[in-house]
Amino acid sequence: MDDTCAKEYIANLEKEFSLIENGFKEEEKRALADYLSNDNAYIKELAFLAFKSNVYQVRMYSVFLFGYLSEQDDILAFMRDEVSKDDNWRVQEVLAKAFDEFCKKTGYEKSLPVIDEWLQNTNPNVRRAVTEGLRIWTSRPYFKDNPDEAIKRIATLKEDSSEYVRKSVGNALRDISKKFPELIKMELSSWKLESREIKQVYKLASRLVD
Repeated sequence: MDDTCAKEYIANLEKEFSLIENGFKEEEKRALADYLSNDNAYIKELAFLAFKSNVYQVRMYSVFLFGYLSEQDDILAFMRDEVSKDDNWRVQEVLAKAFDEFCKKTGYEKSLPVIDEWLQNTNPNVRRAVTEGLRIWTSRPYFKDNPDEAIKRIATLKEDSSEYVRKSVGNALRDISKKFPELIKMELSSWKLESREIKQVYKLASRLVD
């Protein structure tokens, strides 16, 4: 498919997807169908083209495609450095899903260096893509058998400067407390509740174990 066809396809997606007000299922379904029925070179072209769209639903579609292509280093870097700058919160929700797709494709244990790198990124959207994308952390391979590895990583952001991230951190720890209440109790007992930020996370994280 040539560049003209790709542009026409994106124009049609803009008309179709702009009518979708809620959710992400349609964009995800189309992205997967397109990924499975075309070669990677074309999908890569399509994804970058779609990400330039003014229609946020089409950018959501593009980020799902990036997730499927994320084993390519340049795509993963683009997700981290450019997709994270998109000002639409729905696109950031899909970035979280795309990051989880990367971990799934790569293997969660093998992804640990990238997980750790993203958790230390200066952009809060990058940090949140990890804390939110991997929920429920302990239902994911590797973390299912090593819940302490999940907890210690999430807890590093307990005093994050971004409320967006802190809410995700508190909720992610609360998720884990359903299956591993003692581990979460132990983690929370070590916190010094001196700042407003940490108190907010503690309140969310401890909801089921206090």
